[in-house]
Amino acid sequence: MIAMNELLIEETQYTPSIKMSPEGQIEIKGKSYPENTFEFYKPVMVWLTDYFVQDSVPSLKVKFEITYFNSSSSKLFFDFFDLLNEHKDSVGITIDWCYDEENESAMEAGEDFIDDFPDLSIKLVTV
Repeated sequence: MIAMNELLIEETQYTPSIKMSPEGQIEIKGKSYPENTFEFYKPVMVWLTDYFVQDSVPSLKVKFEITYFNSSSSKLFFDFFDLLNEHKDSVGITIDWCYDEENESAMEAGEDFIDDFPDLSIKLVTV
């Protein structure tokens, strides 16, 4: 069994704050256009992979509040949702895609993820 620890990544000018708790709470908030997207998000993907191989996996509540992201972050988010989708039958997963009502591109991105992953419970939430 893997002992899960909390993963905390501080927000920077180019990267979001990320909080991942072993109790099943994930929050990703801010802008996402790091120089090396896959290197930046590697600990996130490793943590999530480890989360799903625990003996007892709590349900998972994911909150995305990304105000801006580049195309490589979009690809990474797709991989993130894909990993969630692989485990949706064994773990209760809910996702809030939060966006400012004046940020139409953020809303459309959330709609795209809903279209790409119709079996995931993704809810659009205005903030």
